[in-house]
Amino acid sequence: MRRCGGLDIDAVIGRSQRRLAAHAARHDFDVAGALWTLVRTDFKVRYHGTAMGFVWAMLKPAAMFVVLMSVFTFVFASKTDYALNLVLGLFLYDYFQESTKGGLVSLYTKGYLIGRSQFPRWLLVVASTANPLLIVTTASLAILGWLALADRFPSSAALSLYALYVLLLALIVVGFSLAASVLFVRYRDLNQIWDVVVQAGLFVAPIIYPLEVLPERFHRLIYLWPPSSVIEFSRSVLIEGVLPSARAQLLLGAAAAASLGVGMLIYRRLAPTVPEYL
Repeated sequence: MRRCGGLDIDAVIGRSQRRLAAHAARHDFDVAGALWTLVRTDFKVRYHGTAMGFVWAMLKPAAMFVVLMSVFTFVFASKTDYALNLVLGLFLYDYFQESTKGGLVSLYTKGYLIGRSQFPRWLLVVASTANPLLIVTTASLAILGWLALADRFPSSAALSLYALYVLLLALIVVGFSLAASVLFVRYRDLNQIWDVVVQAGLFVAPIIYPLEVLPERFHRLIYLWPPSSVIEFSRSVLIEGVLPSARAQLLLGAAAAASLGVGMLIYRRLAPTVPEYL
């Protein structure tokens, strides 16, 4: 019996398998129900299935926001907008980093569910990218609370655009994860390679520095790194109140669609061979 704190991990996994089997037994497979089962199971295992684990999962991003804002605003005497831009960029990048790393290894780490219940395996990939959304959502609420206190609360249009940008980033993440998850079961070094890439990407994306410090001819190169445009556009609408150009937003939408489409093609081609490598 595996336990983590007060949580019986084997019991949680067993209940998850039974629920998945029940969803699969239905004539019309309940995709939403199966996805919710996987997301809830992952959440329970990650946060030990306790009430305090859930509370901490909600409070940690807000607490980190307060700490970071205090450090950069008061200790380093940075301008408030720079601190807000930095914190927003860090949380969005953390979502990208954690969700892609989780998606990459999802089929391998949850291989015990493959074959025991008949359900679409891509649900394992999507579910593994869902929990990091909790962190970025809580952090976003903390940022909005700060802006409200400063009498700078964004308009409903700005909030809608921000939600759209996060959704597009999520689609990019899912597309990457679908492709990477089926490749990882074959090439186990991908995990270490991706760790290096996302660490380097932290300094490529305009998080620590404002994009304006670079010559404009380099901006297109920076935007080739997927989180860059989402971070920059989110700052524009939430903090600066400036709407990005329609062309730039269309390019972001096209990149998200392309990522999802390519990821689905690679997944469909290689997914049937996954059990051979587990």
